Amino acid sequence: MTNSQQTVTAIKAFNDNYIWAISSENNTNIALVDPGDAFVCIDYMQTNNLILSAILITHHHSDHVGGIAKLLEYAKEKAWSVTVYGPATENIAQLDITLQENDKVSIPELNCQFDVLDLPGHTKGHIAYYDDNKVFCGDTLFSGGCGRLFEGTAQQMHHSLTKLANLATDTLIYCAHEYTQANLAFALAVEPNNIDLHNYAEQVKVKRQHSHATIPSNIALELQINPFLRCHKHSIKLAAQAYSNQNQRNDSDVFAAIRTWKDNF
Repeated sequence: MTNSQQTVTAIKAFNDNYIWAISSENNTNIALVDPGDAFVCIDYMQTNNLILSAILITHHHSDHVGGIAKLLEYAKEKAWSVTVYGPATENIAQLDITLQENDKVSIPELNCQFDVLDLPGHTKGHIAYYDDNKVFCGDTLFSGGCGRLFEGTAQQMHHSLTKLANLATDTLIYCAHEYTQANLAFALAVEPNNIDLHNYAEQVKVKRQHSHATIPSNIALELQINPFLRCHKHSIKLAAQAYSNQNQRNDSDVFAAIRTWKDNF
């Protein structure tokens, strides 16, 4: 389903988090994705006279769920009805509806619907919400990078990233952190001869000098510049071999090698 009448706005939180506010041109209702900080969300809603209808959670880490309780308390004071969605296999106390692969989330107040993807890796139960022009992918895929493996395996994460890579190339990527510039420094170490990567790094440098967001990215761009989506490329395989002094058996092993490299970069 195309949610063409929706607007997605970044609410900045903590040092580098993005909480995504999904709104409609037809009314004042919104949904929030991964509201780790209730206070910045409440301030945003008060400033813009908005009504909270839904909360979408990708995984259980505190910088993604920490604001839920306070937001529900605030909504109760306002007599708002809020539905909280999140992953079925993670322990998140306030969920009303638990989700797994192929489930659908309908938010009638916003006239929108999302499909759910299972994306284990960063955490075991991590999920994403997507329609045919955008994906809210939490801490799985970043621009130029990917999330750390706190709970899942390298094989799981590589499979999850491959799922995202197979979405339509014009899909907008709404990840949860402004990590792009640091990610690109690593990507350039892995693939120093990638002209697309150099060009993007220059664009990002200018954006960040002006404190502009680099998110959303899109799938087409990430396929050109993100080493974690390019593990099938000869240049990435050579870099993984050089770093690890080993020959990787498959693309998943290539991913594991460069993820370890990034952890120590």
